[in-house]
Amino acid sequence: MEEQLYEITKKVYDKNNRNLFTFLTGAGISADSGIPTYRGIDGIWIKGTQFHKPEEFGTYKYFKEHPEEVWQYSLFRKKMFENAEPNESHREIVEIENLLEDKFHLITQNIDNLHRRAGTKRIYEIHGNNREIKCSNGCKEIVHLADEIKGKDIDEDLTANDIELLKCKECSSWMRPNILWFDERYDEKTNKRFSSLKIAKNSGILFIVGTSGATNLPMAIAETTLKYG
Repeated sequence: MEEQLYEITKKVYDKNNRNLFTFLTGAGISADSGIPTYRGIDGIWIKGTQFHKPEEFGTYKYFKEHPEEVWQYSLFRKKMFENAEPNESHREIVEIENLLEDKFHLITQNIDNLHRRAGTKRIYEIHGNNREIKCSNGCKEIVHLADEIKGKDIDEDLTANDIELLKCKECSSWMRPNILWFDERYDEKTNKRFSSLKIAKNSGILFIVGTSGATNLPMAIAETTLKYG
């Protein structure tokens, strides 16, 4: 599939190099790296959150009530992502970017950093990412998760040092993962809402890989490309 994708892209590019080529990717592209998809039978919202529905657990409201539990799960995912490696699909997209250069853009729903680790540069992470945190009270800029905070097994508790590092230095509120939860709206700062829609509007071709597009912004990206591209 990966080689076919590259060849199709190259043929279309050779015929009309005026087009902006955009790729929209989701959890399916990371499945071959061993990362479960989100809503599958063994999905990432199922493993480790067996007592909660995703729409309940993956929310700002739940985080405010149970911050340590959510951070325990977030650090379990951190360990999972760090142990995974970019697969052939990630690398093939890098080759396509090298071919198209500034005519290429990648919009991804994934927070696992595998596209970046594979070498993709022109990337818009519309669901945030797992390497950054921000104050849950909104008083601090987005910062990188401290290297001292390690990924954990699902039943491994936070240490006192973890908790100290996960508190905002300005107001002492809990820091939170810089990702989009189910009860939150897309914005530009974390989710590149307006940037990604602008890219979609100027795209001649949109490749959709590994996602059903079940959330609002991915659907709007596809609709915008279809309307203008």
